[in-house]
Amino acid sequence: MVWRQDRLRDRQRVVHWDLIRNQPDYSVERILDMFSGGRERLYNDYNRGRITISKDAFSDGNFSLVINNVDMNDKGIYTCNLHHHYCKVHQSIQIQLNVTKSPRKEKRVWDGDKSIFVVLVGKSVVLPCVNRRQLWTDNQRDEGQQQVVHWDWQAPGVTRDRADRLIDIYASGENRQYGPLFLRNKMNISTDAFSMGDFSLSVHNIQPSDKGLYSCHLHHHYCGLHERRIFRMIVDPSVQPLPPARSSTDAPKTHSSYPVPPADDPTDTNMVEAPHVLNVILHENQTHLLHQVGYILAIFLLLLLMLIGIIMTTRHCRKKSRIMGRRTSIELDAIALQAYNQEDLRLDYKNNIMKERAAANNYPSPKVIDLNREMERMSWK
Repeated sequence: MVWRQDRLRDRQRVVHWDLIRNQPDYSVERILDMFSGGRERLYNDYNRGRITISKDAFSDGNFSLVINNVDMNDKGIYTCNLHHHYCKVHQSIQIQLNVTKSPRKEKRVWDGDKSIFVVLVGKSVVLPCVNRRQLWTDNQRDEGQQQVVHWDWQAPGVTRDRADRLIDIYASGENRQYGPLFLRNKMNISTDAFSMGDFSLSVHNIQPSDKGLYSCHLHHHYCGLHERRIFRMIVDPSVQPLPPARSSTDAPKTHSSYPVPPADDPTDTNMVEAPHVLNVILHENQTHLLHQVGYILAIFLLLLLMLIGIIMTTRHCRKKSRIMGRRTSIELDAIALQAYNQEDLRLDYKNNIMKERAAANNYPSPKVIDLNREMERMSWK
């Protein structure tokens, strides 16, 4: 367990280089690996003396791979993998190696995901893999200060940044208590906390003033890990025991005080149960707030889409009704005009003279012809 006292020296660290080939078939080949307390181990005799890694890799944090006399079979994607089994940490980087026969094509570029090295055949190349974090090197601080656990207390209405520190526990065995003396005497943590991995806080003689949030913080500076546990303490007000039940034949008492039965009497059924302390673990998961905000935004977007649909439908219906109204009015005008043109003028005339005059008015006006001019035109022809 990572939170127990750490006595390991080799730290269970290992580095290994792998080669991913795309041709002819996709395959992964282990090139070499090395533990923090051992030597490098090559998996192919052909690479012995040609591919190597620094012997002081775990001292200076330089895990770069050196390839001498590069040939065409060396091209592919190389991965540098760092494993820390104690801290359960894994890190890796990728470098693509391409081999060329033209000196003009040698280059080093970054494609946004990994580095690409184009190397001339027969030359040497160093594939960089450097990580000088304390996690991967032997430059360690005091072992006793690497792991620490502390308890904080938040009274009701107090924010987290204003919480009171109760106690600090170090893996070296050092304990630091804070607060008034009476509060220190009420709280206790086992002296074998780091040996057993049990950092439980014992609180005695609980009072209503002890309620609030108690948080346990576990820090592992070496591994860069941090965990937090939250407990809410709820203290109910003390309740006085009820008086013993009286039978109907007993005479009424003139005084108001009743003898209280002993607390250890198992036959007493009128005794009110003592208040309990409830410990509730509150997880630091804030995704429920994001879910609520997402639901609200989804509902708002749905309503907006419905409103836009209603507006577009209304406009379409209005436009369609206007077009239909215009077509109807044009058809009515055409029908009326046709009916007017085809209407027979049936007039009631008093005599034939008036009828002839009316008919003459309807005929086209007569054309005046000059016979002399017509004869002259014919003679000229």
